[in-house]
Amino acid sequence: MDYSRPDTGGTDGMRLYLTALNPTDAVLDGFLPAAAALGLSTTVLTDRPAQWPADAPVARCAVRDAAAVVAATAPTRPVALLSNSDHLQEATAIAARKLGLPGKDPDAARRCKDKAAARRAIAAAGLDLVRTITLDPGAAPEVPVGMFPAVVKPREGVASEDAYLVADHPELVARVTEIRGRRPDVALVVEEYLAGELRTFETLGDGAALASLGGWRTSLGPPPTFTEERLAWSPPAEQASTQLRARLDALGVGFGACHTEYVISDGRVRLIEVNYRLIGDRMDLILAELLGVPLFEYVIRLHLGEPLAALALPATVDRYAQVEYVCADRSGRLAAAPGRLDIVHGDVRLGCHPLRAVGHTADHTGTNRDYLAVLHAVGPDQGVVRQSLAAFRSDLQWTIVE
Repeated sequence: MDYSRPDTGGTDGMRLYLTALNPTDAVLDGFLPAAAALGLSTTVLTDRPAQWPADAPVARCAVRDAAAVVAATAPTRPVALLSNSDHLQEATAIAARKLGLPGKDPDAARRCKDKAAARRAIAAAGLDLVRTITLDPGAAPEVPVGMFPAVVKPREGVASEDAYLVADHPELVARVTEIRGRRPDVALVVEEYLAGELRTFETLGDGAALASLGGWRTSLGPPPTFTEERLAWSPPAEQASTQLRARLDALGVGFGACHTEYVISDGRVRLIEVNYRLIGDRMDLILAELLGVPLFEYVIRLHLGEPLAALALPATVDRYAQVEYVCADRSGRLAAAPGRLDIVHGDVRLGCHPLRAVGHTADHTGTNRDYLAVLHAVGPDQGVVRQSLAAFRSDLQWTIVE
């Protein structure tokens, strides 16, 4: 994609600001083209401009600081300000409020990011109680025996990074020591393990109304890590949707995009975590294809102040989709891999999008950082989609050399 003319299709009187850290497909392939389609000029504010494509419309900014974000918009008053980064939701929400722009509630953004705070809010609303203990940096991991098996993870972590299932106290101590060896200043949480099939709930809201976009059933790799390997389209049933909305209400979630992960145990929804942004790892782009709507334009339009009712969201989805991640199984250099592929086989649209460049060397982490590529299929029904995706994958090969 050509970003060398960031003002094409817009004027300085219609400027969108995005806050971001690293370049992501959501920004490069989603929000920037969507903004151009809406006639908006765009500036991406980032504290890592050197990591972005040379022709991307970026400006240096200390994006974790709301005051710095406000100051960066001074040359041209924005018509909208938003972020799709887990790390920047609160600062961006504060900045949007200072600028008088539509945006998320900063307190809700903070609660979603802080896993212990999210648990407290849900419990205070009488909806669910998940036993959770916060471990400040350097604190000893003292956890009651009755809490095991448990999950230990960063209090404000993302992408299953440094999240581990632990069976007992010695395992917990070992994992805490391991995590702190990499990240000594990060607060951790230890919480009871919530058993059940992992699912997602995708929503859009305008602050008054909330719409369900559907959801996915997620298959994980082997424990003790939580790598997502496969997602299959599976919107929540009405009862689960009602429970999910109540939990999002308790957190104050209701504006823009939100991606919620949960399990169902004995008919009751139990939240894993709430990410106050679009689903990631190219799932947002695949979701847009499945729904047949300009999803990124819709998110921007909400941040422009348009009501949810103005968006043409489908009442039902008469298609099926499945997504598979190709994961590295060991450390090493990616020596060979397919390039990007987009094909149509009968009634099924198939895609392969590389997530790691050939020649790149990386350690095996047991997290989403091990993804080599994402494959997806969208078609009329489950059977033909699964069959087509399996045949598509069988013809592709990835080679890692140690």
